[in-house]
Amino acid sequence: MELVLDVLGSAATKREAKSYLSRFRSENPKDVQKMPSGARKSDVGVNLGNLYLPVRAIDQSPLFVQGHNNRPSVDNKLGPLHTALVKIRDPQSIDQSTLQQVALTLVQLSRLGMSSVVVVDCGCDNVKSDSDRRRLATEQADRVAAAVEYHDVQGARRLDSIFETSAIAGGLLSTVKVRSGTRVTNRNLLLTPLRKGKVPVIAPVAFASSTQALVLIPADEAILALTRDLAGLRPQLVLDADPRTVAKNFDMTQKEVSLDRLILLDPLGGIPAPGKIHQSHVFVNLEQEYESITSELSRPLVDEAEAHSPPMDAAVRSLTYSPPTSQLWDASSNFGNRNQHHAGSITQRTGHRISAENRTHIKNLRLLHDTLAILPPSSSGLLTTPETAANPERPQHPLRQPYPTASGDQSRDQSHGNRDHDLPAPPVAAPGVGTRKQRNPLIHNLLTDKPVFSSSLPSERTQKTTGTAGQSHAIVPATFIKRGMPVTMIPDPRIQPWRPPTAANPAIQLSDPRIDLPRLIHLIEDSFGRKLDVQHYLSRISPRIAGIIIAGEYEGGALLTWESPTPKVARPQVGMTAPMVPYLDKFAVLKRSQGAGGVADIVFTAMVRTCFPEGVCWRSRRDNPVNKWYFERARGTWKIPESNWTMFWTTEGVQAGEGTGVFGDYEAVCRGVEPSWADKKGVVD
Repeated sequence: MELVLDVLGSAATKREAKSYLSRFRSENPKDVQKMPSGARKSDVGVNLGNLYLPVRAIDQSPLFVQGHNNRPSVDNKLGPLHTALVKIRDPQSIDQSTLQQVALTLVQLSRLGMSSVVVVDCGCDNVKSDSDRRRLATEQADRVAAAVEYHDVQGARRLDSIFETSAIAGGLLSTVKVRSGTRVTNRNLLLTPLRKGKVPVIAPVAFASSTQALVLIPADEAILALTRDLAGLRPQLVLDADPRTVAKNFDMTQKEVSLDRLILLDPLGGIPAPGKIHQSHVFVNLEQEYESITSELSRPLVDEAEAHSPPMDAAVRSLTYSPPTSQLWDASSNFGNRNQHHAGSITQRTGHRISAENRTHIKNLRLLHDTLAILPPSSSGLLTTPETAANPERPQHPLRQPYPTASGDQSRDQSHGNRDHDLPAPPVAAPGVGTRKQRNPLIHNLLTDKPVFSSSLPSERTQKTTGTAGQSHAIVPATFIKRGMPVTMIPDPRIQPWRPPTAANPAIQLSDPRIDLPRLIHLIEDSFGRKLDVQHYLSRISPRIAGIIIAGEYEGGALLTWESPTPKVARPQVGMTAPMVPYLDKFAVLKRSQGAGGVADIVFTAMVRTCFPEGVCWRSRRDNPVNKWYFERARGTWKIPESNWTMFWTTEGVQAGEGTGVFGDYEAVCRGVEPSWADKKGVVD
């Protein structure tokens, strides 16, 4: 309980603490209510470093929420066992101090309400003997278990004989792997240590029914088998002849465990962004991006000339490949700690190593895709390096005893005292985000169910160096992944770029069969909490619609128009010379989706990276609670004099207060757009 109070007492926002409590409610909520504001205990038995100091600016992570956001609470005492499935790739190459810190993070997760099940993936490509490969996997599982035991009296337990493999082919469905040749044979063997607070550590060894022998199976197959079992998709349930029995047993198994996270700790880190050295996706929306990212990673190796060619123009890049929900950041500083794995990452894409790395990234992405496909939409995946999961910051209080040795020997040499020199050195300094202190992405993700950085922030906002001493902060090489939702852009700017309408190329109409107008109107009215004057609105925007963005089943969206800064230009004309300004007319998210699921980030990123990469402007009332969210994502803002409007834009090089040029056009448009609300309150602006 002390750890919960410590973390929540110093959480970045009250909303994050409230969201965490709604999912991981304490057995005695009154204890949390008694927590003094800003309380922080000096010693809670674990190393949190500076992960959760009060912060400002970007670290407050404002959400796109209009009005109050009351969410039902869930009593964790009566709820399922929240679980994270963790795969550690290449554990034999992780030094002992880093492994100890990874184990400490897993213990922290458990104390915060999320139990971990760990699977080791040793690869074993260089080990020829089957028995030697099994022995290596078992040794590494014991090594991880010993590291966990060092930090937690509950400890860990290595599980044996948990899998069975057979020659069954394929799955019941081609896109969802609900069955395969590997299955969990004893569910209680897995759940019993979890209920006791232990961390099950599993070597991917299975009993082969065909040969009656133990065999080493791919770690990804073990992860999929565990996912199916924890999700309640057990073979005996699927094959049961009585539908009522199937439904009853399926409901019971789902209430036992909630598999909330898939965590992959890979020395290669997050999913790399296309054509960028040392840059990774911060957030991947699988419904929208899985095929395109896989295709990009599968491209043939480029020659030296192409590798050194200048980057494509932003507009051209948006037409050839556009990752509309991924924020990019420079993670080069974190690659220096593991030269044996990242040597290829710091070279141009011309050698075999890069191809091997891409194959590993595709394998990781496919695993997350396959597992999240059979889990609820609320489940998510996180891909990062062991060093990042280890929280490289030094502890604020000395360790009382040294770490166990790499061989698993847990004898403690008292003569060493504080073994601070055995801790991993902090990474090379790199630009940070606003006033944010570096956070452990696993802990941060547990509290917020979000990436460390918002996916819709401009790249310069994630690279700014701040602080009284101008100190830089290390950037976290992590990719947050969710099943997400599809994104529809009408027209598709990757095929038909959005251009000002002409007589030869008129604007699209809301009567377009691809647009569900009643649902679009409901989305706008629900998001703003106001009734729209539909006839007035349609009459105003019909001749000037640039395009529409729809997220999911109209859970969020944006309607953009072409506006003229010259009031006399009401409609596009042939040979028109007056400039037409891209304008965000409506940005809406259903109230039930506001502040969760990243809907607003998905829509906004699609707008600024795919639809209008050169820039767009919009306005918002000065007292709009969403403005803080807008401020972080805009490149410039301006409070329009003698009005109640604040103007925003994403265009580079536009200086506020110029009065002419692009800024003057933006101000004229934002002053001149007439509101279309049925209550007619727009007149006060």
